Amino acid sequence: FSRRHKLYREELNLTSPAAPLLLQPEASWLQFHLGISRDGLYPRSSPAVSRLLQDMQHFTIISADYSQDEKALLGACDCSQIVKPSGVHLKLVLRFQDFGKAMFKPMRQKRDEETPEDFFYFVDFQRHNAEIAAFHLDRILDFRRVPPTVGRLINVTKEILEVTKNEILQSVFFISPGGNVCFFAKCPYMCKTEYAVCGNPHLLEGSFSAFLPSLNLAPRLSIPNPWIRSYSFDGKEEWEVNPLYCNTVREIYPYSNGNRLLNIIDMAIFDFLIGNMDRHHYEMFTKFGDDGFLLHLDNARGFGRHSHDETSILAPLSQCCIIKRTTLLRLQLLAEPAYRLSDVMRESLLQDHLAPVLTEPHLLALDRRLQLILKAVRKCIDTYGEAKVVANDTTQPQAPASHRVKLAT
Repeated sequence: FSRRHKLYREELNLTSPAAPLLLQPEASWLQFHLGISRDGLYPRSSPAVSRLLQDMQHFTIISADYSQDEKALLGACDCSQIVKPSGVHLKLVLRFQDFGKAMFKPMRQKRDEETPEDFFYFVDFQRHNAEIAAFHLDRILDFRRVPPTVGRLINVTKEILEVTKNEILQSVFFISPGGNVCFFAKCPYMCKTEYAVCGNPHLLEGSFSAFLPSLNLAPRLSIPNPWIRSYSFDGKEEWEVNPLYCNTVREIYPYSNGNRLLNIIDMAIFDFLIGNMDRHHYEMFTKFGDDGFLLHLDNARGFGRHSHDETSILAPLSQCCIIKRTTLLRLQLLAEPAYRLSDVMRESLLQDHLAPVLTEPHLLALDRRLQLILKAVRKCIDTYGEAKVVANDTTQPQAPASHRVKLAT
């Protein structure tokens, strides 16, 4: 199959150098990058983000490749040793005609399928529609910490196989017994064709998440989540057995001062709403210092089970009993009948090309989980009083210089 397509590419002269393209300063992805600020990845009602979503949905794809993380793992890959069968990673970097890039995650699970209750969170599927829905929810909550994400139906033959120059990626394409074009990830978790994704026969749904500026231009820190889960089949982390764990966290820089702990709680609220148990790290731009916002990246393990509310995700809120005033006000608004979260999400998701992105049970689960969050806040207020629980986040306190130096090192 790959040899046949190599000949096809040569016949059409697809391997010859294309005419040089010029970078346009008005490109939507570039305007998106320039709009990143201390307050979030984009301003409210950003015209650049609206154009970027349209462009990612319609622009011609000129190349496809593995991500840098997967390339780094290819050299150490031994498919005979791989034992994780769930298909954790299957993503590609796609480049557009205007030099913009997007992370492509293909459809792995149908919308009406729930994650089996016996699945551990670290072997769950990655869902393309969860990435899309997470972007919309993040925007509704006014966090603006998820990169713009849109759904798209692509032709895997014409828009991946025939534009990639990566021979390893070319080699994992095949035609299934049903006559569909399929591909699988060479590494690190799926080396076999039974874990492939397939078009119908060529068309396949996927999510397109806009790339952030390169690390050379906008350095980022990757920091372990204080409420990280155990990534093994047994054992527990301290926060799971110690209800006073937050007292320990509060004594450790950078959670001892500033807004970092409040941002962790924002992230926990977001993850609880989408049902994401896989937030082992978080990232933030170094440019904005210790109190910069946390990036809510990699949300594809959300929206797996609408019938279950994993309240342990809320541990940062329930153990620390503190929340931003602006976050609480937004949650209270979305609990009002006129602005019900499920209704706002439903309307927002209708804008996506792959609508309906979420099934009705997932939308209704958002309302139920929102009430659980507000119930946890009320319990904290009853115990400690509103003055100690609801933090005024309209000011941005500066960390001591010694702490800032410690973070930089």
